[in-house]
Amino acid sequence: MARKTRKKQPRSMPLTSESLLRLFKDARQPLSRAEITRRMKLRKTDKRPLKDLLKDLVRAGKLIRIRRAYGLAGAMNLVSGRLEMTRSGMGFVIPDDVRRNDIFIHQKNLGGAWHGDRVSCAVISERRGRKSAEGRIVRVLERGRELLPVKVFKPLGDNDWAARPTDPKLDFGMIVTAPSDMELERGDIAQCVPGEQLDRFMWEGELVEKLGPETDARVQEALVKSNHNIRTRFQSDALAEAEMLPELPSEEDFEGREDLRNIPFVTIDGETARDFDDAVFVERSGKGYKLWVAIADVAHYVPEGSALDREALERGNSYYFPMSVEPMFPENLSNGLCSLNPDVPRLSMGVVMDMSAKGVVKNARLFAAVIRSHARLTYTQIRDAVLDKKPEARAAIDGSLMPMLELCEELARKINTLRSQRGSLEFELPEPVAQISGDGRIEAIHPSRRHFGHQIIEEFMIAANEAVARFLVEEGLPCMFRIHPDADEEKLMNLFRFLQLTDPDIERPRSMTPKALQELIHKVEGTSREFVVNRLLLRSMKQAKYSPVNEGHFGLASDCYCHFTSPIRRYADLVVHRLVKTALSTSDAPMTIPGGKKMHKVAGNLSGRERTAMEAEREIYKRLSVLYMRNKVGKTFMGVISQIMDFGFRVELKEEMAEGMIRLSSMDDDYYAYWPHREMLVGERTGRAFTIGQEVEVLLEYADLERLELTFVLRSVAAAAMDYKDLV
Repeated sequence: MARKTRKKQPRSMPLTSESLLRLFKDARQPLSRAEITRRMKLRKTDKRPLKDLLKDLVRAGKLIRIRRAYGLAGAMNLVSGRLEMTRSGMGFVIPDDVRRNDIFIHQKNLGGAWHGDRVSCAVISERRGRKSAEGRIVRVLERGRELLPVKVFKPLGDNDWAARPTDPKLDFGMIVTAPSDMELERGDIAQCVPGEQLDRFMWEGELVEKLGPETDARVQEALVKSNHNIRTRFQSDALAEAEMLPELPSEEDFEGREDLRNIPFVTIDGETARDFDDAVFVERSGKGYKLWVAIADVAHYVPEGSALDREALERGNSYYFPMSVEPMFPENLSNGLCSLNPDVPRLSMGVVMDMSAKGVVKNARLFAAVIRSHARLTYTQIRDAVLDKKPEARAAIDGSLMPMLELCEELARKINTLRSQRGSLEFELPEPVAQISGDGRIEAIHPSRRHFGHQIIEEFMIAANEAVARFLVEEGLPCMFRIHPDADEEKLMNLFRFLQLTDPDIERPRSMTPKALQELIHKVEGTSREFVVNRLLLRSMKQAKYSPVNEGHFGLASDCYCHFTSPIRRYADLVVHRLVKTALSTSDAPMTIPGGKKMHKVAGNLSGRERTAMEAEREIYKRLSVLYMRNKVGKTFMGVISQIMDFGFRVELKEEMAEGMIRLSSMDDDYYAYWPHREMLVGERTGRAFTIGQEVEVLLEYADLERLELTFVLRSVAAAAMDYKDLV
C-alpha cells in the first residue's frame, strides 16, 4: 500500500515586531489578527506569540487597537507619549519621539487619562501661532502607576470610605473599600488599586496598604514615591546578579589597567553621602597643573542587557529624598563595589588633563585604571581646613594631603574664572534642607549654605565632562550629550523691557548670549534688583536634557558637554562610559556601538526620568513646607513677592523656605489691574502698586496639604504697597 505523503506547509514569515510593522506599512490599512495570520502564513502555534507581540506594540504606541483590528499609530496621525497635567486641569503629552514638540490636551479631551499615564493621542489642530499642537487622547497605553495613594476622610459603612488621591493633579473623588483588618482614621494615607470609573469625577478602588497619618514626613515621602511611580524595590533577577558580584575586585580585573593606587586620590562629598562616584588629585606640572579625575567603573560590573542594566535603565537615575534614597543600583554596588571608598582598591575610568598656569586644558587623556582613595573628605572639612584655614580642622586631615588640597582650590578658582569669562551662568538660589526627627516630625526647613568647597568638585567635574565629550567627538563615536537649549528670547526681551522701566542704565544686549545674561547678573548682584533678575532669568531658561545630537549647553556656555562623572546615580553617564571603553578598546568594551534610533529612544527615556526625579523632589519639599507651616497659621512673616499674576501674587518667605499665594479676592481696599509687561498690580483708585521683588508683611491664613498651597493675606495693605509712580 502506497504511503501517503503529508502536504508541505508553505514557509511562514518570521514573526517579529519588525516584520509585523513592515506588514502594516505594506498593507496601508488596518488589519485584524485573522488577516495578519493569513498574510504572514502563520501556524496555529503562532497564535499566542502573535497576540503577545500585538499587545506589546499597542503598549509601545506603535499600533492602535480599532475594535477587532489594529492600525499603525503614525498613519492615523497618532502620537504616543506621557501625559503631564497642570493644576488647572489642562495637560500636555510629552512625545516619546524627542524631536516632536509637546501636544496640548484640553480638559474635555483627556479621555480618562491621568497625570503620568502613557497615552496615544490624535493631533486635532496645529494651533496657529502656538508652539504646541492640540490633541485628544484616544487610548491609555499604560497607567503611570499601579497603586494610587489616597487620603481617606469619611467612613461610608461596610468598610467603604470616601477618599481623594493625594496627587493634586488628579481632580476626582473615590469610593474605596478597605480590608476588614485595616484600621483607618480620618486623614490616613493608604495605597489603593484603582477600579472602574463611576462618572467623570468619581472612581472606585480597593485599599491594599495603610501608609499612616498624613502628618508623618515618612508617609509623605512614601506617597510622593508612589505618585511618581518611583521603584522602591529591585527586581529579583537584578538582586541575584548583584549578590553574585565579589566584595573586592580581583587581580584579573586589574589586567590591562593602569595601576594608580599610589596616587593620593581623595573623595569630597557631603556629610551624609554614602556612594562616591568621583575622586580627584591635582599636581604641579611645570608652570601649570595636572588634574586627575577618576570615576567608578560601573560598566565593568553591569554589562549591557543584563538584569542590572535593564533595572538601571528603567530607573534612569537615583532619587533623593530628605529621609531616604532610592538608588539606581542595589546597595552592594552603589555603596560598595562601585563606590570609591577609602583604602580599598577600586576599578575606575578617568581622565587626566594637562592645564596651563591659567587653568586652560591643553590636552586630555582617558584611561582605565585601578585606584585607591586615600581619604574620604567632606565639604565642611574643606571649608574649615582649606578655605578658612582653621588649625584644628587642618590637624584632622592627613598632613601630606594639605598641600594638594590647597592646590585644588587654586586650580578650581582659575577654572571658575575662565568659565565665568566665557559666560557660564550661575544662579545663587538656596536649596531647602529639612530637619526631621526620627518619628517623622518636621523640626525646621532652612536654606542650604554653599561655599567654594562645593565649587571645587563642580569645576573639576565640568572640566572632565567636557574633555570626555570632545574625546568621543574626535574619535567619531556617538555620545549621549547633555544639552541645554537657548533661553526663551521673548521672555528675555520682556525682562529687559521691565528692568529698563525702572533702571535706564540697563541696556538691552544685541543678542541674548550667556555672556550678556551673565553681565546682567553681575551688574545687579547685591542690589535690590538681584532677586527680580534671578527669578525672571530662571523662568526664561529651558530644561536641560539628553540627546545624541550635540546642540551645546547654553547655561554652561559650553559647545560640547556630556555627563560622565556619576555612573552610580545616572544612567546617561553609564552610556558614555561604555562608549569610552569602545574608543579605548578595553577588554570589557561593548560588542556593538548603539545606533542613532536607539540613542534617541534612550535619551528620551532618561530625560523623562530626570524630570520625574525633579518633580518628586519639588513635591516632597512642597509637602514638608506646607506640613511645617500648618502649626504657624495666624502668624506673620516677612516675604518677597516672587511672581505677579492677574489674580494675585506669590510670596516667598525669607527664612522658612516656603511660598504661598495672596489672592486679589482678599484685598478689599481697591480694584487692582494687572500690568503684565511691568510685572505689576496697580490699584485703580489708590495707585498702590505691587511688583516682583518687593518686600511685604503677610499673615498665614491657611495651609492646605491636599492642594499643596499656603494662603496668605497682607497684614497691612498700606504698609506693603507703594505708589505706582515710584515704580515707573
